[in-house]
Amino acid sequence: MIAYSHIQTESKSVYITLKQKIETQGFKIIAVVLDGRSGIRNVFKEVPIQMCQFHQLSILRRYLTLNPRLKASKELKVLCKNLCNYSRKEFEEKFKNWNTRWNDFLKEKTVTENGKWHYTHRRLRSARRSIVTNIPYLFTYLEYPNLKIPNTTNHVESINSKVKEFTSVHRGFKIELKHKIIAEILWK
Repeated sequence: MIAYSHIQTESKSVYITLKQKIETQGFKIIAVVLDGRSGIRNVFKEVPIQMCQFHQLSILRRYLTLNPRLKASKELKVLCKNLCNYSRKEFEEKFKNWNTRWNDFLKEKTVTENGKWHYTHRRLRSARRSIVTNIPYLFTYLEYPNLKIPNTTNHVESINSKVKEFTSVHRGFKIELKHKIIAEILWK
């Protein structure tokens, strides 16, 4: 184990501290796979950054749902479902075509009784915004094949879930003891 931290929520300061712990041990970070917290990208701006494609799909699922009703949402869901099968150029082209086809639809507004307005398809617009924001980081793994960057955080998530599963079996443990057990697991 190189470095870890018990945290309530991810933050830029947590990542700065972990990065410093890693680097002071003589390790050099050559790439990072993140789950989407955009502020954390600044901590690692000097190395290639890969946005976890699984997390991107999860973000889209939250906005579009598992069974979208709108034709535009259905098309976007199908397009993104195959995200890992595209090159950046292919995906950007298909996404651009989708945007062109649905641009007017996404600009539709609803006027409320008090005269205020909002975009009619806010969740679909949010899904699109998520892709626009993350697209520069979704295909980094293909741009640096020599670094062998994974396109997801699955390996780390697998380790985390095993540790959580192990500590949840013993529900009566105080948090300090759980932290000691986790530290022991990670060091082994």
